[in-house]
Amino acid sequence: MTERETLCQWVDKSQRMVFLGGAGVSTASGIPDFRSAHGLYQQKKQGLSYEEMLSHDYFIHHTAAFYDFLRNVMLYPDAKPNGAHYALAQLERAGKLRAVITQNIDGLHQMAGSKNVLELHGSENRYTCLSCGKTYDMACVTQTTGVPQCACGGTIRPDVVLYGEALNERELRRAIRYVEEADLLLVAGTSLVVYPVAGLVEYVQPGAKLVILNRDPTPYDRRADLVLREDLVEVLEAVAKRGTPSP
Repeated sequence: MTERETLCQWVDKSQRMVFLGGAGVSTASGIPDFRSAHGLYQQKKQGLSYEEMLSHDYFIHHTAAFYDFLRNVMLYPDAKPNGAHYALAQLERAGKLRAVITQNIDGLHQMAGSKNVLELHGSENRYTCLSCGKTYDMACVTQTTGVPQCACGGTIRPDVVLYGEALNERELRRAIRYVEEADLLLVAGTSLVVYPVAGLVEYVQPGAKLVILNRDPTPYDRRADLVLREDLVEVLEAVAKRGTPSP
């Protein structure tokens, strides 16, 4: 039996499946990954690493440059969901998938139809005025130049977790609870090196299955019950086709 067939069987039997995904889930949508050998974070702009330019400190002290970087490098307003996003939404509708926990900020899971999505790193589609709290969508950045300003005159910031900031504690606790209750945790498209998200794998309970679907090795491969190095989209589409009834 192949690894893919084994995964399909485990999904068939699962009652509390949870998905944990990273940048690799969205690469087929034209959004570059971050931590592979050729990922965004291996590059530099103006002598600074991409991580430095996405930090809280850089946003505070170089706000205009931060937004220029966001517009030109990080935002993909025309990106559309790929087969992986649609497969996960299909599994959720069929009652096979309890939650999608994502490190991505692109909102493509929701666009594909997933309802229970935990965005641990926030969303590039939400922005908030630091003065009055008014909320905006991505157009406040993509359709302007310079630093986006609220009608009240306040500075607008993206609803994303910047380097040097803590994750939303409430969402992290929710994610931990889902993983603790899961009988199958499927981890895909993530290097599992960014904490505290990578640490969610530690909450898989005895008897539950841990499956890692990723192009490159991760620090948790030895702990996994199953590791797949196959095409992420193809595998998730096959799982959804097997795990959901025909219309």
